[in-house]
Amino acid sequence: MSAGVVAPDTSGTAPGAAGTAQLRFLIDGNWVPGNGGHLTSVNPSRPEEVVAEGSVAVLEDLDKAVLAARGSQRAWSRTPIHERGAVLSRAAAILESQADLLGLELSREEGKTLTEGRAEVLRAVQILRYFAAEGDRAAGEHFASPRPGERILVTRKPLGVVGIVTPFNFPIAIPAWKIAPALVHGNAVVWKPASTVPLLAMRFAEALIAAGLPAGVLNLIIGPGPLGTALVQSPGVDAMSFTGSSGVGRALAAQAAVRGIPMQGEMGGKNAAVVLDDADLDLASEQVLFGAFRSTGQKCTATSRLILADSIADEFLERLTLRLGTWQTGEPVDPKVQMGPVINEAARRSITSAIDAAVDAGAVAVAGTSAKNPLAGTPGAFIAPTVLELPAGQTGSTNLAWRDELFGPVLAVRRAATTEEAFRLAEESELGLSAALFTRDLATALEAVETLDVGILHLNSESAGSDPHVPFGGSKKSGIGPKEQGGAAKDFFTRTTTVYLRG
Repeated sequence: MSAGVVAPDTSGTAPGAAGTAQLRFLIDGNWVPGNGGHLTSVNPSRPEEVVAEGSVAVLEDLDKAVLAARGSQRAWSRTPIHERGAVLSRAAAILESQADLLGLELSREEGKTLTEGRAEVLRAVQILRYFAAEGDRAAGEHFASPRPGERILVTRKPLGVVGIVTPFNFPIAIPAWKIAPALVHGNAVVWKPASTVPLLAMRFAEALIAAGLPAGVLNLIIGPGPLGTALVQSPGVDAMSFTGSSGVGRALAAQAAVRGIPMQGEMGGKNAAVVLDDADLDLASEQVLFGAFRSTGQKCTATSRLILADSIADEFLERLTLRLGTWQTGEPVDPKVQMGPVINEAARRSITSAIDAAVDAGAVAVAGTSAKNPLAGTPGAFIAPTVLELPAGQTGSTNLAWRDELFGPVLAVRRAATTEEAFRLAEESELGLSAALFTRDLATALEAVETLDVGILHLNSESAGSDPHVPFGGSKKSGIGPKEQGGAAKDFFTRTTTVYLRG
């Protein structure tokens, strides 16, 4: 542990321990309580179980965090990049050693199954290790000059202090893919996670501090949404990176534009899977199920729209419902369960209300619906996997199951007479994050690459999924600014200086 850093007061709440953890913020290397109102994080499958509690941050706490980041950033940026990467590497080893325990905490706090929770922790490990090796990659560029005796160099420098706002649905992986590149490129960070998952945020920060991150380079504040607005408005913040809803993202982007600072925003999707008549239906039905219902549909890349060729639609839906018949929803720490709850009761009410509205507007329940939900009335924020088919002739704009990102286990289905119509329906959204196409025809696949305006296209695999070494992000209204991960991360977290060098 680095000098000047005080370990958090989490007596009796080591990773994976039962009981209620006491929330603390990380400001200038010190773990401190908040000065605002009370926050309680509950288990979404057992709402009587308090996972963590404490006081939220107020503007004074945020100002201290930004001041600490500004005070530490210059020295951190002058630390050799290999040393910065070594901190990430040590943090990865710490998280890996705790993967089982942290996976359990993630399941208790966010609702993912144990398998998914552990896999997410290991994804954070993978991301940290990828960016830990950034010092072995190109740090700049060399160009020829049109003038004799001169060279042109393009160097990269950190932005300064970066404000980071992350969502609940991937409480350790998404922070990793923002914070790791920000740190390795020499920035200091002020991080506000979703207040529904404060414990996993604390655990991630603990790992970085235990790995030797200097005081003030990472500051963690926990509190309500308006703190995100205050963060982007702070004169000490040089850039913002955000993942969350479109409405919040656009509001933050407007504030960033007023201040003239760069912003990176990933703002969700309404992702389509297209299954054509030459597809492998066993593969397609499996992958569509995974894309729609893993993580309880709470992924920005989740499959929420399904377009089926007329000739195979009935057979496909039969295969899909047969698979759903074996899909068990319930307590996420039960190894027999494939799908846990949504994040909280408010989300459950919102999603079930949307399902009811979609049915009232003419959608036909192929599976699920709140009216016949076997989990209705049980404790916990559970929703049965739901498949809704829109009637022929109904436009997507008239049914919110097709139009809106419900962020839950709901799949809206339409049929298409031709490939051209299928692609048109896939494009029937203002969002363009991800899509999946199932076909055996190479020409059709290549046509989809040209036609579908999405940031990520999966051919014969589920719409969800990403890798740390390639760009992640959407087109249309799914994203703002440079994409995330891979080399794209450097494009956001650094700025260039063009140097004309003459001896």
